[in-house]
Amino acid sequence: MQARQPRSLDPPSPLPVGSSRGSSAAHFDLLIRGGLMVTAEGRRSATIAVRGSTIAEIGPPDAPWTATVELDARALVVLPGGIDPHVHLTCSDATEADPGWIDDFESGSAAALAGGITALGNMTFVLPDETVAARVEREAAEARSLAIADIFLHPVLLAPTDARIAELPGLAASGWTSLKFFMSFPSFEKDAGQFGLAMHTAANSNMITMIHCEDQATIQCCTTVLTALGHRSFEHFPASRPPSSEVVATERAIAMCEVTGAPTYIVHLSSARALASCVEARARGLPIFVETRPIYLHFTSERYRSSEGALFVTQPPVREAADRAALWAGLASGAIDTMGSDHAPWTRLAKLHASHDLANLRPGVADLDTMLPMLMTEGVVGGRLSLERFVQVTSTNAARLFGLYPQKGTIAVGSDADLVLWDMHANRTLRDADLKTRARHTVYEGFELRAVPRTTIRRGEIVFHDGHVLGRPGSGKVLHRGPTSPPLCPAR
Repeated sequence: MQARQPRSLDPPSPLPVGSSRGSSAAHFDLLIRGGLMVTAEGRRSATIAVRGSTIAEIGPPDAPWTATVELDARALVVLPGGIDPHVHLTCSDATEADPGWIDDFESGSAAALAGGITALGNMTFVLPDETVAARVEREAAEARSLAIADIFLHPVLLAPTDARIAELPGLAASGWTSLKFFMSFPSFEKDAGQFGLAMHTAANSNMITMIHCEDQATIQCCTTVLTALGHRSFEHFPASRPPSSEVVATERAIAMCEVTGAPTYIVHLSSARALASCVEARARGLPIFVETRPIYLHFTSERYRSSEGALFVTQPPVREAADRAALWAGLASGAIDTMGSDHAPWTRLAKLHASHDLANLRPGVADLDTMLPMLMTEGVVGGRLSLERFVQVTSTNAARLFGLYPQKGTIAVGSDADLVLWDMHANRTLRDADLKTRARHTVYEGFELRAVPRTTIRRGEIVFHDGHVLGRPGSGKVLHRGPTSPPLCPAR
């Protein structure tokens, strides 16, 4: 990867924060002393005082406060906890014969906290024989039992029946303010009108709709043609799901957004052409929001030509160098709003199984441990993103879009004390053996990290420190949310 000029982190710029209201004798549960505190709006050196689960005071580095626990952050950068809005963690009642994704709420939390992430948005697939509310409550109960990170849930509609659509206003009133569907599934074309009705109902219920944008007909056609030619290996995977399949689906999602007025969130966007469609739609005033995935920023399609090409299989595929450049530019400019790992953890053996080909594959990679350290290294230290923009795309914007702000996504008096102390002068090689995910492998094996989380604090509790997960399973909280609000863009 091309070396870039490192971005200077000094001097700190002014940051408007609440000044201390406490007396010189104030005592707190936790102090984070003297770090470079950064939010989406700016930065300053500060001491952060925590009482219970929330931030109680923010003052100067030498604030005359005491605490039961004090952390010296003078050589560190202090950011809001990361929010990953897009993960796949398994529930104990999964019924697939396939071994499937192997991180549950406990192991997924451990990987997240090690990677500087304190809240996770899990995809909750509604099975044919259950209501949306029943599935959400079943997964919420499991998260309350196992999670260490905080959790929010996105109901996934596979069959948008009238009864399920009728559930949406009640779900929103109960704090479940998002839903997702897949254009890449055969069920979408069959029930496209019903999915449109679901979006309309979601819009009227102050919910946000998340859409996987790949056109199933295009994928089916391309895969059939390639297979008939004997091109079944993963070298041909990008051709089986070309950018045109993403563009046609993205344009259709934009049209559905325009018709229904639904705030619409395009998950894991991969191509320059699809991004251009979203930029044009947003310029027309449509509430279109864009997420991208880490693997698109760090690799190109040449990886599929290697003997281990199956490890890099994602839907959509990794694209070309021009697409990667467009995504980096979109992150910097504000055209892309968030980063989501789409954490889908398979073992290395499962990904490389000899039976897999274009029509039989295991998509997704494990990325909770690595998403933020890689983005900090290649983005901030590499000179592509400011620290403030890093906070926007990894925390604040997800909190705003998914109804968690300002409880989450910022450092402010009264907000949850979700804080990550970053070492910006690290020199660490990524190794499979160091991961917390049960996948036990990463596509970034051997990459050199220049910035890593040293300490992760979730609601005032130190849950990760110097390589060790300290939080207890079941200490995570299931988050009920409010309505969506617009994300932040870089200052002009």
